Amino acid sequence: MGVETAGETASGGVLLERSDHLSALREALAAALGGRRGVLVLLGGEAGGGKTTLLRRFCADRESVERVLWGSCDPLFTPRPLGPFIDIAVETGGELRDLVMAGAKPYQIAPAVIRACQASRGTIIVLDDLHWADEATLDVLSLLGRRIEAIPALLVATYRDDELDRIHPLRRLLGELRSTTSIRRLTAQPLSRAGVAALAAPHGLDADALYAATAGNPFFVTEVIAAPSADIPSTVRDAVMARAARLSGAATTVIEAVSVALPQAELWLLDALVTDVAGALEKCLNSGMLEAVPGGVAFRHELARMAIEESLSPRRRIALHRRALQALAAPPAGSVDLARLAYHAEAADDSEAVLQFAPAAARHAASIGAHRESAAQYARALRFGSDLSADARAALLEGRSYECYLTDQTEAAIGALEQAIECWRVSGEVLREGAALSQLSRRLWCGGRSAEAAKAGQEAVRLLEGQPPGRELALAYSNICQLYMNDERFDETVSWGMRALDLAESHGDTAVIVHSLNNIGTIQLLAGMPDGREKLERSLALAERDGLEEHVGRFFIHLGWAMTRTRAYELQPWLDRGVKACGELGLEGWELYVLAYRARLNVDLGHWNDAAADAAHVLRSARSLPLLRLLALSVIGLVRARRGDPQQSPPLDEALALLEGQDELQYHAPVAAARAEAAWLNGRGPAVDGITRDVLKAAGDRRASWVVGELAWLRRLAGIDETVPGVVIEPYSLQLAGDASAAAAGWSRLGCSYDAALALVESNDEPSLRHALAEFQRLGARPAAGIVARRLREHGVRDLPRGPRAETKQHPAGLTRREAEVLAHVQQGASNAEIAARLYLSEKTVHHHVSAILRKLGVGSRGQAVSEATRRGLTAAN
Repeated sequence: MGVETAGETASGGVLLERSDHLSALREALAAALGGRRGVLVLLGGEAGGGKTTLLRRFCADRESVERVLWGSCDPLFTPRPLGPFIDIAVETGGELRDLVMAGAKPYQIAPAVIRACQASRGTIIVLDDLHWADEATLDVLSLLGRRIEAIPALLVATYRDDELDRIHPLRRLLGELRSTTSIRRLTAQPLSRAGVAALAAPHGLDADALYAATAGNPFFVTEVIAAPSADIPSTVRDAVMARAARLSGAATTVIEAVSVALPQAELWLLDALVTDVAGALEKCLNSGMLEAVPGGVAFRHELARMAIEESLSPRRRIALHRRALQALAAPPAGSVDLARLAYHAEAADDSEAVLQFAPAAARHAASIGAHRESAAQYARALRFGSDLSADARAALLEGRSYECYLTDQTEAAIGALEQAIECWRVSGEVLREGAALSQLSRRLWCGGRSAEAAKAGQEAVRLLEGQPPGRELALAYSNICQLYMNDERFDETVSWGMRALDLAESHGDTAVIVHSLNNIGTIQLLAGMPDGREKLERSLALAERDGLEEHVGRFFIHLGWAMTRTRAYELQPWLDRGVKACGELGLEGWELYVLAYRARLNVDLGHWNDAAADAAHVLRSARSLPLLRLLALSVIGLVRARRGDPQQSPPLDEALALLEGQDELQYHAPVAAARAEAAWLNGRGPAVDGITRDVLKAAGDRRASWVVGELAWLRRLAGIDETVPGVVIEPYSLQLAGDASAAAAGWSRLGCSYDAALALVESNDEPSLRHALAEFQRLGARPAAGIVARRLREHGVRDLPRGPRAETKQHPAGLTRREAEVLAHVQQGASNAEIAARLYLSEKTVHHHVSAILRKLGVGSRGQAVSEATRRGLTAAN
């Protein structure tokens, strides 16, 4: 693998996660030149780890160095004698060149190198790729290492530590060169997950998948990013195959066998796949392509494994998979691994084995919360199930639909269930068809297809009411109840919910009982009725008791919706518990919903960094749930509007687009409120009427008093004087009645400092306005602070606290000059300590600047800040 990189960004060649290495090399150079006493740095790392790129950057940035002498070893079957010193001699000329060309011995070459350095005002010598070095080269290095203190130069030797077996001559030399102040060791570690994410973000790649495939190897990472397709890049494939070509025939056989054994090859499995493993396996491990793992061996990098597996002929590949299938079906110890058996069965093109193992693997995966894996196993079985009966195929399709539903694969869930319904219809199974239609209704609603959801739900009821009443009809009733609950129709929700509950209790169907209790409890909480919490908590207890994981997640979603809608912040701990519970259960979409509601909660409580981080995570992760994206977009747009940050419109415009075809208040209310507030903050008060008029009426029709209050207040701020439709709840009712102080006190008791200050905006009382101004400035709410400051000046007040500088207002992200400087260093991978040293600041001050940068960029980590800055094109210049 001849190309090396250390994770360079596309925009500026910034070395990620190598600032510590650059600092260590600079320190070593300063020590070598300042004291005229040489330093030897031994730089190790795996192939593709970025050693060469790191040194080229270091050498390019050198100061007070007369020359850089660079010599490399080559991957030849017979190495060049003194190869790197031949390269160096060409540069130096003179005595060293004459000696090398005359075939001098190592003990003659080393003094000549020393004399060449002494004749220079400063020298860096790089000996690259010493794992390929001949013994003469290593002898010269050994002599130089022993006399390094007498050499006024920095000597850097690089090598691949993953290719050094225990008898490699370089390993012996490394053992002899003891670490001192003059002999130092560095290791170029793979990139971290955050580093890979920073490189992947501008290209829209899945950072987790990229890290899993590359293990952070910088060469693999950058080559995959640069590849035009999802295939293994040819550069990676060529590098892997070139490395494998240096193995013996027996070792190649082992490498090929390990390539088909996922996730690893146990030693007993290898014995079943190939003969005479021991000696060949050691050569594979010494090559660095394989590594020992608990219980067996595996490839260091998934991309290398894939490249080797793809190189196998079809006949060879199928033969290996058949042997693995046979061996794994009767392991020497422990139970069989269903997922591995299903994988090898498919790869061996064994239909019977696939249909035996894949559905069982799917059920097992679901039982341990691995729902995405379960969905994939059902898909595997279905690929081989064309000859199954309609009933058997429908059962597999229902299983896949449910697992896709749990993992935010909504369109796949809908498609599978539609096929299952057709199968049940063909086989005349009316009860199964009706039950599947009820489930389809729920899937359609999640996909934002509310009208189709209602149609499927009504069809289910029509079919099932023509059959003897049972569990299936109870489910259909509860589904209709859910549709009304989502549309916030109180009376209809309770009516249909009680019908479902009565029927479910008479048949002992806990799942429908839990579902109905959740629906009724949620609508009651939305209406401000305390009984709703008791029903919701009872639904949770029953769901946890019977292992109804979906309904556990559903409890946390609906609690989050109701508590943020009604400002029931005393329920806040439930959201953190919900995030954890849904994550542990593998309920991906459910977890994201809870995060979206936690983001809304943090907006209300003034924790805007946390809100933006949660919402950004939701947007990065959400795939097929429009309401979920809409909630997150509203939070991000609102936070940016309140801070006066740029890029407010795109998230709010996208949220508005997601409303197409939606009638439900829970879709429209957050978007209308965020857009109306943004319009008012940006001086577009007249636009508020059109943004909120219809939503305010819908909220009044549904007796959604908190939504009515919020929209009515925003309309009041925009200068719309009107009779408010519907009931308004405190504190909104107080501020609409003109009692700003009481309203502000009410918001303060709830912990909503921004809303408390907002309640005072129309006050004519100078102390109240000053208090509002101070709160807005504390929160970083620049537009609202500017509005209050203007009102104070209109009242003749002149001694106002100073707001942000003009240069801060002009920056695309609202950064101060110093914050922009700090961001530039963060983009270079510098630590807080390094930034402090460069800018002559304390680390504490740098920490505060970094925190402000994260807040203004709406991100939660330094890696995300680098990605967001790259996306926005932010540099030190702007």
